[in-house]
Amino acid sequence: MNQVEIFTDGGCKGNPGPGGYGCIIKQNGETQEIKGGNPATTNNIMEMTAAIVALKKLKEPCEIKLTTDSQYVVKGVTEWIKGWVRNGWKTASRQPVKNQELWQELHKLNQHHAITWVWVKGHSGHIENERCDQLANEAIAEL
Repeated sequence: MNQVEIFTDGGCKGNPGPGGYGCIIKQNGETQEIKGGNPATTNNIMEMTAAIVALKKLKEPCEIKLTTDSQYVVKGVTEWIKGWVRNGWKTASRQPVKNQELWQELHKLNQHHAITWVWVKGHSGHIENERCDQLANEAIAEL
């Protein structure tokens, strides 16, 4: 299986507010940077969108190390989602899961690839995470 490294970040100016995301994809010795934004969104939506956009760029199943500073994304896709699926996309308190469509898309992509989800502390000097944050902020500025 093709081995790929993905780094993602998302952010918002105000929450909700204008938001952006940044992604770095490293594969076969090449690096691709992606950014995008939305004039009215949330931080969590941008964090999830970053991972979805990057994973959708891969045309075949891959072995992926995906690094993000979003505990929401990492815990959601590795822990919480199992219960949500079992409970028909309801939380433990029987409420609808927020951002359900994005979670369903991440779940589908997670099953298509062999992904190791890695959390890093944001704004701690991690080179790729800092670059993804910069890309997200550029995307917001371009809105």
